[in-house]
Amino acid sequence: MAFAVGKWKLTTTENFDEYMKALGVNLVVRKMANQATPVQDITLNGDEFNIKTSTTFKTTEIKFKLGEEFEEHTADGRTVKTIITQDGNKLIQSQKGDGDKVKDSVLTREFNGDDMKMVLTVDDIVCTRCYKKIE
Repeated sequence: MAFAVGKWKLTTTENFDEYMKALGVNLVVRKMANQATPVQDITLNGDEFNIKTSTTFKTTEIKFKLGEEFEEHTADGRTVKTIITQDGNKLIQSQKGDGDKVKDSVLTREFNGDDMKMVLTVDDIVCTRCYKKIE
């Protein structure tokens, strides 16, 4: 699991605005998020992961153990039930909403050396965000 540990900085993004629109994120928040270059700091302490995502306007943090459900408060203001699992070199983050106002989404982080590809899906919208390891 050490393959995921490190600091990862966003280098490219595709279809992020459409992804946020599908989640119901308002225009002002979408504009700020589209301008941001987040850094994800992933650490592992025993069997507990910590993912801290920092931008100039917001920082979020989740702590979790693989396969254990937890309540997540997302950067865009949603509250979801989340389970993160591992499949080879991937961490798969399944977010479950309440079905009415909060949609389900899946965030897959795939690690290959100094590259992380994050694929975000909601409904039929797919967003790809690529990160480079900086530490």
